[in-house]
Amino acid sequence: MPIWMAVEDEENIHDVILGIFEVWGIAGISFVDGAEAISWIDAVDAGNVVAEMPELAIIDIRLPGASGVEVSARLRKSERLCRIPIVLITAYRFTPQDEIDVMAQAQADRLIYKPLPAINDLRKILSGLTHDKENGHRRKKSRDNIGTGQG
Repeated sequence: MPIWMAVEDEENIHDVILGIFEVWGIAGISFVDGAEAISWIDAVDAGNVVAEMPELAIIDIRLPGASGVEVSARLRKSERLCRIPIVLITAYRFTPQDEIDVMAQAQADRLIYKPLPAINDLRKILSGLTHDKENGHRRKKSRDNIGTGQG
């Protein structure tokens, strides 16, 4: 069973994400605090976590403890986790230049604005990212405004 990571502090969204994982047959490892997620990544790198590693990470940008950008950047520095697709999610609307800057700083693969896309659209986006990584392709970094009225 694939494992995906979720870092989201809003309880309702956190529960929806984990519920979606369950429906899709994906095990979830989740955190509600950025510092907690970074501590887990540190434990992975120290060899203190022997479980299977996540194949994808969905990370809210605005988190307590450490930002989603910090969590994402830390994932990219991890020897064991550096190659997983990273999807940043946020309700905050960035300017086009801020999007570019955040994506570069986080080294994320995708930015999705809340509310999250319809479940079938979300699955296509996330499955596409994991498929691209499995085949050794790095998808062009982009954002999705599906269901937001923005294009």
